[in-house]
Amino acid sequence: MTAPRQARDAARAIVPATLGRDPGPMTAAESGSHHVHIGSDVVVKLIDGAGHSRLEREVALAPHLPAGLTAPLLGSGLHRLGARDVRYACYARMPGAAPGIGMPGVDAVTARSLAREAVGRLEALHDWTPAGHADRTLREALDHGGFTGRDALLAEVEELAALDRHGAVSSRLLDGLTAIAERAPLRARAVVPVHADCHWGNWLALDRSVTALLDFEWARFGEPADDWFFLARFSGPHLETVLDVIARATGTCPETLRVACEAREAAHLVSDLRVAPERSDARARPATDRLGELEELVVGRHWWRHAR
Repeated sequence: MTAPRQARDAARAIVPATLGRDPGPMTAAESGSHHVHIGSDVVVKLIDGAGHSRLEREVALAPHLPAGLTAPLLGSGLHRLGARDVRYACYARMPGAAPGIGMPGVDAVTARSLAREAVGRLEALHDWTPAGHADRTLREALDHGGFTGRDALLAEVEELAALDRHGAVSSRLLDGLTAIAERAPLRARAVVPVHADCHWGNWLALDRSVTALLDFEWARFGEPADDWFFLARFSGPHLETVLDVIARATGTCPETLRVACEAREAAHLVSDLRVAPERSDARARPATDRLGELEELVVGRHWWRHAR
């Protein structure tokens, strides 16, 4: 992985080469998979050229997405950094800041307003009919770890039980996962474009309005519930508010919405936990976190705690 200082120097070199001007001061932003540097009016994302290809996916989609949905792409390509290449994408910096996963410090009125606007933006994405290169990009195989259907989820739970030689996942949790899988929808369709990672860390908002949805690296064809899950699950204390906004805006039965979201959370957790036994000690903590989330899902009945 590129060192932070090298990434900073690369970002400062890329902007003049791409846009023909000095970016001014740039600061590093937190990211789990990229180096991200932010200037007064530009954002640069960097990843080693040999890293995952999802930034290429985002770049391929960016020019074709519905107008006003995301930050405009200003340029992209490869930049030589020492003996290797880094892949980059330059975006216009949009106003506002991310509400953040769990929407910390956001009051109830603001949460409802942001949810309404986010649902509207996502409905515009779901209504979009991509063509040509964008259509082909969205149809490319992507191991997203999400929900694909009842039988697949049941099989993955069985595989998790077989792989969990040390009994980290209790029989109570496995039984709970099986029950969730058994009441899940029979199958998930691939019928509309979805963002598939639209938690509140990937939105920008100003006052009580959203200004952009970022990071389309996981975008694919799916069904709207793939996005409703992320929007609700990562809204912290505002989960019930966000579920209510989604149900009202889309005309979805609240119980059907909860079942769909619960199945998707189960699928993501099982996918993560299935690979946990292969991880080194240095990566054990994420598996521990997932077990806590699984406990909350199954025992705490996260999606049903306040259902009427």
